[in-house]
Amino acid sequence: MSRISDAFRNAKQKGRAAFIPYVTAGDPSLERTVEIAFALERAGADVLELGVPFSDPMADGPTNQRAAERALAAGTNLKRVLEVVSEIRVRSQLAIVLFTYANPVVRFGIERFAEQAAASGVDGVLFTDVPAEEMKWFRPALKSVRLDPIMLVTPTSDRGRMKAAAKKGGGFLYLVSRTGVTGAKQDLDRELATNVEIAQKASRLPVAVGFGISTPDQVSEVAAIADGVVVGSAIVNQIADEGDTPGLAARIESFATPLAHACKRVL
Repeated sequence: MSRISDAFRNAKQKGRAAFIPYVTAGDPSLERTVEIAFALERAGADVLELGVPFSDPMADGPTNQRAAERALAAGTNLKRVLEVVSEIRVRSQLAIVLFTYANPVVRFGIERFAEQAAASGVDGVLFTDVPAEEMKWFRPALKSVRLDPIMLVTPTSDRGRMKAAAKKGGGFLYLVSRTGVTGAKQDLDRELATNVEIAQKASRLPVAVGFGISTPDQVSEVAAIADGVVVGSAIVNQIADEGDTPGLAARIESFATPLAHACKRVL
């Protein structure tokens, strides 16, 4: 069992959905990213998604695009992100997923990336721009070092594509809550419950929902139907608002704690 599988199993046993916060590695700095990771774990994170900054993040909305720009300007690259994971792993067994585009990994070298990611303590890798048909270029290297390939599906994916994604994936199946790019939204998609049910029936893996979830009420609504809840842009916005200050990690912990608590299912 991987740390990711353990995280979902433990959350389920406690009557809650897994809480999966997302932050961009290197925003506002690599040192703060390590502090924020520990803060999110204290807040109740089950799995941490670390975004690898990329210059052309086509799946990301303005919030995460600006975070990537700040991280790149601070000198963040894939090698340094892996070093951050190693630092986190010294003190934590929190499950960690890298959220990345294919380009940085291909440039780094797929086999080299897989080996160094596993050695640093990464548990899974999610490629935002690699469909199931193209995972043949990445999956063997990931699986050879026991990294879970996390697959994305969307509201427009039919059951066949969801099954294919689940078959080629590991850890959990990431269901995008709505069409479009990342970013906090006022309301959840009215078809979300139906889409989650379809994904769960198509998948042998837990189903986590992300994109547009930003408040405890929204988290609670998603936690009632899904196995995991991803909150990204809302946390990234908080980091941007606070800036690179000594108290940043504590304030992120305070912001994230109610989100984690909202993952508890109401019986």
